[in-house]
Amino acid sequence: MHYTSTKEFFAAASRHIEKGPIALIFAEDQVETLSSIAHHAKLGFKAVIAFGKSLPELPEHLEHLCVTVKVDLYREARPVELINQVGARVPKEWVYYCFNSEYLFYPFMESRSVVEMLAFHAEERRDAMLTYAIDLYAKDLEKFPNAVALDQAHFDRAGHYALARWDPNTNSNKDRQLNIFGGLRWRFEEYLPYEKRRIDRISIFRAQPENILKEDFTFTEEEYNTYSCPWHHNLTAAIVSFRTAKALRYNPGSKHDIEAFHWHNSIPFAWTSKQLLDLGLIESGQWF
Repeated sequence: MHYTSTKEFFAAASRHIEKGPIALIFAEDQVETLSSIAHHAKLGFKAVIAFGKSLPELPEHLEHLCVTVKVDLYREARPVELINQVGARVPKEWVYYCFNSEYLFYPFMESRSVVEMLAFHAEERRDAMLTYAIDLYAKDLEKFPNAVALDQAHFDRAGHYALARWDPNTNSNKDRQLNIFGGLRWRFEEYLPYEKRRIDRISIFRAQPENILKEDFTFTEEEYNTYSCPWHHNLTAAIVSFRTAKALRYNPGSKHDIEAFHWHNSIPFAWTSKQLLDLGLIESGQWF
């Protein structure tokens, strides 16, 4: 189903977002929006909602799984605003968000649905999950000038690191919170403002009307921003993403300076959760 405005969508939202987990996809441009929708629909989300100014026509097999909403994400409503509006309408339900040309990967996803994964996460008394945006990019930028190539995607096998998150209010590190860096945002940091260099997001969470997602992809409720509970490691996931590569290729300040994203630590992306697990980029915690 397609809605021509957010007002029209939210008037009928109860038809589509009554039960989670719900996936929200924000199409900032027209690059690989359909593949992002198809990927998340396959994972078993109860609803997939795509927001954007220019959205693709859905093939028949996706029409009953996805709702599209026309909105200018730069002028009418920011993604964070829409995420909070959805969250306020579905208390206690799981919500996930990403952008077009991004794809969620969690441990054992090839054989287990996102519903199973979140059921386990909830049993561990967790209401949010830390995810990392792992940058993907094409090796040949002459052949793929926007750096997007699903069948030839590469990513960095090394260079990701974490720093403790400082709390200026207490003059100490925040408990179980980390700022994560790496990928293209680290290697080409001179083209990014400091506040845009982190790759950590709390992009899977159990909605609470009073708990607000902020522009830096953390929540007002501090426990939501932790990577694990106090007594053992928990599940984490990755969002493999062409978003940064696209931005660096579109931005006039970086487009003509960067000849290639490929370097000695680049490897082909196998599109499997095992590859990310083996590299330590996602964590299975106590889930086996």
